[in-house]
Amino acid sequence: MRRVRYDSPGGPLFLEEVPVPEPGPGELLVRCQSVGVTLPMVRKVTEAAEPVPLGGEIAGEVVAVGAEVTRFRTGDRVTGLCFGHGYADYAPLHEAMASPVPADASAADAVALVRSGLVALGALDAARPEPGESALVTAAASGVGQLAVRLARARGAIRVVGAVSDPAKADFVRSVGADAVVVYGDDDWGEPVDYVLDAVGGDLLTPGVAALAPGGRLVAYSSGGGTIRAYDLLVGAKSVIGFQMARVAREEPKRYEEWRRELWRMFARGTLRPAVHGTFALEDAAKAHEVIASRRNLGKVLLRP
Repeated sequence: MRRVRYDSPGGPLFLEEVPVPEPGPGELLVRCQSVGVTLPMVRKVTEAAEPVPLGGEIAGEVVAVGAEVTRFRTGDRVTGLCFGHGYADYAPLHEAMASPVPADASAADAVALVRSGLVALGALDAARPEPGESALVTAAASGVGQLAVRLARARGAIRVVGAVSDPAKADFVRSVGADAVVVYGDDDWGEPVDYVLDAVGGDLLTPGVAALAPGGRLVAYSSGGGTIRAYDLLVGAKSVIGFQMARVAREEPKRYEEWRRELWRMFARGTLRPAVHGTFALEDAAKAHEVIASRRNLGKVLLRP
């Protein structure tokens, strides 16, 4: 089978031929039909001290199951987060991370909706939104961000602002439900909001906190780091909440599963449809990474093995 790999930090991505893996205990072997490309994985390629497996969100058909698997069998369609080599024709997926894909959804729908939707919905829940509040979403044109905009509206936000890196993304962000769009670096982000969902971090944390109304909450779910001055929180009785999906999946599986069910219910009703920027062949994984790295994507970026 084909698999994408790289040999050194920041090194070029390339295809290699390797044997099809065997599923281990508790694992499914999935014939990948769609693979999600994420900013954290793109960052790992350039920042990790040693090469790491190119894992992430996958969807496809179960072709073999390992010992101790109880919920799935061959022929099932599944999606989930692969911690091994996911940029491949076949990939291992632990049963605990897998969820079924409904018959009326494609593999691309599943990858674009489930993992990105879980992060967006989890970050939104962490903000404890109330109907009638206002929201600001950073990275609003990303795979997670565009779903966060839609979900904030569905949870009763009366005003949703999208923050983006490029004004060329404004029309797209409005098309997914934002009332207004601001650009990183703008001096004025408009009226203060009740909560901010921040997927960027770094230098954007300071303007994110400044955009909050008194008593407002910022949910930080970025791998981008950053520092916030305590005074900026004290002066307006503001708060910052950290959110990490891996912790919820590991420690609160019932909550994690209910979020998955909610996303599929909204999909079935037609109230939540993820946007896909583009789909790349496996051999073009480097081009997909470049789209993410340059922040040009409008929605989810996918690979199609």
